[in-house]
Amino acid sequence: MSFKKDFIWGAAAASYQIEGAWNEDGKGMSIWDHFTEKNGAVYQGHTGKIACDHYHRYKEDVAIMKELGLQSYRFSISWPRILPSGTGKISEKGLDFYSRLVDELLAADIIPFPTLFHWDYPYELYCRGGWLNPAASDWFAEYTSAVVDKIGDRVDRWFTLNEPQVFIEMGHMTGEHAPGVKLQLRDRVRMIHNVLLSHGKAVQVLREKGKENTKIGMAPVCGVVIPADDSEKSIKAAREHMFSSYTEESFNAWSNSWWLDPVFFGKYPEESLKHLGKYLPEGWVDDMATIARPLDFLGNNHYHGSYVTANEEGKAVHKSPVTGEPVTGFNWRITPEGIYWGSKFLFERYKKPIIITENGLSNKDWVSLDGKVHDPQRIDFTHRYLKEYKKAAEEGVELLGYFHWSIMDNFEWAAGYRERFGMVHVDYATQKRTIKDSGYWYRDVIKSHGENL
Repeated sequence: MSFKKDFIWGAAAASYQIEGAWNEDGKGMSIWDHFTEKNGAVYQGHTGKIACDHYHRYKEDVAIMKELGLQSYRFSISWPRILPSGTGKISEKGLDFYSRLVDELLAADIIPFPTLFHWDYPYELYCRGGWLNPAASDWFAEYTSAVVDKIGDRVDRWFTLNEPQVFIEMGHMTGEHAPGVKLQLRDRVRMIHNVLLSHGKAVQVLREKGKENTKIGMAPVCGVVIPADDSEKSIKAAREHMFSSYTEESFNAWSNSWWLDPVFFGKYPEESLKHLGKYLPEGWVDDMATIARPLDFLGNNHYHGSYVTANEEGKAVHKSPVTGEPVTGFNWRITPEGIYWGSKFLFERYKKPIIITENGLSNKDWVSLDGKVHDPQRIDFTHRYLKEYKKAAEEGVELLGYFHWSIMDNFEWAAGYRERFGMVHVDYATQKRTIKDSGYWYRDVIKSHGENL
């Protein structure tokens, strides 16, 4: 068995990273609009004000997707473009943009796969406490309702949140991302609970208002632990470490079990709860049934993992990086086995089909003298990862799809436009798009349904 017949091949992007039009048609300010105004926050002072100008060029971009044979496009919706103040008055022009995008995708036989939240939080809600506010989940439900009322008649597949671990940890602990604050553990634990409750209420809205056959998932970035050898001892240690519990001293928001156990099991990990339960909001137990609203699949944004072996007691011991090992432009380790083990371990634990919602690499790409963009590293990287993903499918892991990150070069958050992840090169001065060699390679993979890997 290889990839199933209904397996979906796609690519992804996010609203703030490509749309531009940051203050057009009544759009409100997001925390990323605000963050990029801070001196030194983003590489060379770059912003997403124009980005790839996708807001005006979406038809051209969808035509490129069709040329590449994409079967689905995972995009995100800008909350402040829909609700400029985060709640209250709806911007019909903002909703109309996503309605037109959905129609354009459907006309090109590309399945629209929206993500409700990919980090561009409304600034006005941040000023009211953001995810710390007890009303945060109701705000998110109101926003979800506005979106599904507009496009839910034509969209039947959704993700709620993208990489909540990142926007909590890097946005609210290290301050590297918007909103650029450094909160204490007490605040972050409460914030995580409110984010999970927001997810649950969004699922509830989508079930109530969406199409009868609506399918819903979440797109976290799960820390993947890879056994460094094939011994049962190392495999067991890797599996346990990937879902290990944390004490107050060791806890960070990257914990797979702290995020996913509530969603799929309706409870926080017991061992961690002993240390962190005191920080949860009053009445949190009553929220768990909402947080655990049934999902149809689990997404995972996967780029790299860490290798472990087992010590004499069977506990995981991290294996140090090899000197001179290959890395991406972002200096991330290249660990293809992670997409196999991550998918396998997640499927074993949560019993839900897996979708790789992001996978790719940053590379130093440019237009060559022949007018083309040659990116053999991206082809080799994607080939290696997809071979391992295919191996998981062959061993019976239920896989529903793969979304390459990203369809085009874009604003890479605090790294600005320094990093290029796209299969389509963007000249930011002219907005000219050039399909890279990797785009044509991926087109052939899609045509063969992965059989040429």
